[in-house]
Amino acid sequence: MIGLRDDTDSALPAPPPSRAPELAARIFAEGGWLEARLELQHRPQQETMARAVAAAMKADEPLLFEAGTGVGKSLAYLVPGIIHAVDQSRQLIVSTHTISLQEQIADNDLPACRRLFQRTPELAAYAEFRSAVLVGKSNYLCTTRLATALKDKQELFTTPEQRELQRISDWAATSQTGLRHELQPRPSDDVWELVCADSSGCSKKYCDCHKCFYQVAKARCDAAHVLVVNHSLLFALIHVGEMKPERMARGVIRADDFVVLDEAHTVPEVATDNFGLSLTSVGLDRQLRSLYNPSKRKGFLVKLGENEALLAVEDCIEASAQFFAFIHDKLLALRSILRVREEGFVEPLLDQPLGALLGRLNRIESKLPEGKVRDELKDRIARLLACRVAIGQFLTLADDSHVYWAELTGKRQTAVALRSAPIDVAPKLREVFFGCNTSVTCTSATLALAGEIGPFAARMGADDARAVVVASPFDYQRHMRVYVASDVPLPSPQEAKLAIESLTNYIGFCTQRVKGGSLVLFTSYQDMRKVAQALLPVYREAQRPFFIQGEDLSRTELARRMRELGNAVLFGTDSFWTGVDVPGDALSQVIITRLPFDPPTHPITEARTEAIQQRGGNPFNELTLPDALIKFRQGVGRLIRTETDRGLVTILDARVLAKAYGRLFLECLPRKEFEQLTLANRDEQFRPFA
Repeated sequence: MIGLRDDTDSALPAPPPSRAPELAARIFAEGGWLEARLELQHRPQQETMARAVAAAMKADEPLLFEAGTGVGKSLAYLVPGIIHAVDQSRQLIVSTHTISLQEQIADNDLPACRRLFQRTPELAAYAEFRSAVLVGKSNYLCTTRLATALKDKQELFTTPEQRELQRISDWAATSQTGLRHELQPRPSDDVWELVCADSSGCSKKYCDCHKCFYQVAKARCDAAHVLVVNHSLLFALIHVGEMKPERMARGVIRADDFVVLDEAHTVPEVATDNFGLSLTSVGLDRQLRSLYNPSKRKGFLVKLGENEALLAVEDCIEASAQFFAFIHDKLLALRSILRVREEGFVEPLLDQPLGALLGRLNRIESKLPEGKVRDELKDRIARLLACRVAIGQFLTLADDSHVYWAELTGKRQTAVALRSAPIDVAPKLREVFFGCNTSVTCTSATLALAGEIGPFAARMGADDARAVVVASPFDYQRHMRVYVASDVPLPSPQEAKLAIESLTNYIGFCTQRVKGGSLVLFTSYQDMRKVAQALLPVYREAQRPFFIQGEDLSRTELARRMRELGNAVLFGTDSFWTGVDVPGDALSQVIITRLPFDPPTHPITEARTEAIQQRGGNPFNELTLPDALIKFRQGVGRLIRTETDRGLVTILDARVLAKAYGRLFLECLPRKEFEQLTLANRDEQFRPFA
C-alpha cells in the first residue's frame, strides 16, 4: 500500500496570479539574475526552455521539450516551477527515472535554486520554499510496527529472526531517516515486511508523527512545494487510485499539483510495467507464510489462536506450490519467458483454497475489536484478495487490450511470475497525465527522431501538446571522435562465435589504448559474460579496475566507483544505456557493441508488432527502429557530460554501414563525421585524446 494524503479537498479557491513567466525571463536572460547571482554562463537553450516551461505551467498546458545534454534542464524547470508553486500554493511533482538524477536534484539543483532566491532581493519571497524526496512506504521503518513486532516476537519470529529484529531496533535508535537502504547488511525480507511502513498499522491513528520515520517523511512531503519521486513510485501512486483525477478539479496524484517528468523517454516503458499484472510465486508464498509458516510455527495468525485458519494457510501454501510448479513445467521448462495466448491452459488450483482462507480471515476480522490488529488483518486480506483476482484475470486473459505471459525471475531464475501489460499504453497515459487539467512537462535529452517529437508524443498520448527541441551547447566537433569498426561480422547464428572473438579483440584493443575509463554497452547478457571471461585476465595483468553489471554492486555504486577510480572498464547491458553519469576522464570512451534492438520475441514486442501489422503498418519502422534509435542516443549520451569532457564513441556493429537504416543511427550522433576501423588500420586510425 502506498499513500500520500488522508483527504482530498476538491473545492479549491481561485489561485493568485503566477509570476513564473515574467520572472523566468529576467532570471535566464543574458546578463540576468542566474548569471549575476550564481555566475552561471548564459545558455540560450536554457532560456528558451525556462520560458516555455513557465508559460506551460501558468496555462496548465502540456509541454514536450527535448533539451540536449548540457542545456541545464533541471534549473530550467525547477526555478519557474518553484515560483509557480509558491505563488499559487500548489505542489510541483518532479519525477525521474534514475536515483542519480534524484540525488542531483536534491543535493545540487534545489540548493542552487535557494541560493539564487536568497541572493536576489526581487526573489526573496521564494527563498523559503520547501522540498522533499519521497520513496515507497515499504522503504521506511515504522516505529509503531517495530514496537509491536518486538512485543510479539515469540509468535512472529524464530530465534535468528529475533536477532535480526534486534539489529533493526538498534539501528533505528540512531537513524535519521529510517530508510532500509541505510541498514547494511540489508535486513531480511521476512522481518522487514513486519516492521516497515507499508501497512494500515502505520498511520496517524497509531503512530507518533514526531517519531515514526514514515509519518515524519509524509508530513514533510505534504508541506513541500517541490516533491521529488521516481517514475515507478509515481505510477504506483496513480495506480492505487487514492487521488483519482475525477475527484479533483485538476491534479495527477494530489489535488492541484502540476508535474515535470524528467528522463521522460523512459515513461512509456515504466508505464507498461506498472499498468498490468505482476504476481510472483515468491511474493505470494511470502504473504502466506507471514500469516503462518508451518515449518517455523510462527506468523501473524498464531497470536490470534485461530487453528482452523492455520490449516487453511497450509492448504494455500501447498496449492500455491503445485500451481506454480505446473506453470513452470508446462510453460517455462525450456524457455524463461513465454506468452500465454489462450485461457484454460492450467486449472485454477489456487482459487478454492484462497477463497476458503479469505472467508475464514474475513470472519476473524469481523470479530476483532477496532485497533491495530484488525487494521493489519484487513491489509492482509486486501492483498490476498488482490492476488486471487490477479490470478483469475491471468488465467482468463481478462483484458483484450493486454498481453499476458509467464516468466522466470529472481537472481537464480527460480521464481515464476505471472505478468500482463497494455499493448498500447498511450490511452492510459493520456488519461492519467494529459486528462487532468494541469501542466505536465515531459523533458529529456532524447525525445525526438530526426528532430521530430511526434512519435514520442503518440506513445505518450500527448498528440496535442506543444513540442520544442533545442540542441546541446557542447562542442562535439572538438570534443568527440567517432569510430566504426567495419570488419566485425554481422550478427547471425552462423557467425556467432567469430563475432564474439572479434568483439573481444576490438574491446580489448580500444580499452587498453584509452587511459581514462571505458563504458562498454552490450545488448546481450550472454555476450557480455563471454567477452568478460576472455578479457578478465588481460585487465588483471594490466592492473586495470574492471566491473561487470550484475555482480553484487548496484548501477549507482558502479558509477560511483568509475568516478572515483578514473580508469575503470565497466561492462553493462540494458539499464546502463541510460542514466549513468560519469563526467571527466573517468569516462573517456563509450563502446557500443551492438545496435540496441529489442528482442522481437518478447511478449510485449510481439503483441505490439501484431497490432501494427493488423492495421497495415510496418512494425520495424514504427516500433523496433524508433526504440533502438532512442536507446542508441542515450548510450552515446553517456560520454560528454560537461562542457570540458572529451572522449571517443566506438561502434562495433557494422550494420550502421551495411544496412539502409544504419544511416539513421549515424545521423543520431552529435558529431556526424566518423572514421572506419579495421584490424589492418586501427593502430594508425584509432587516436584517443591525450
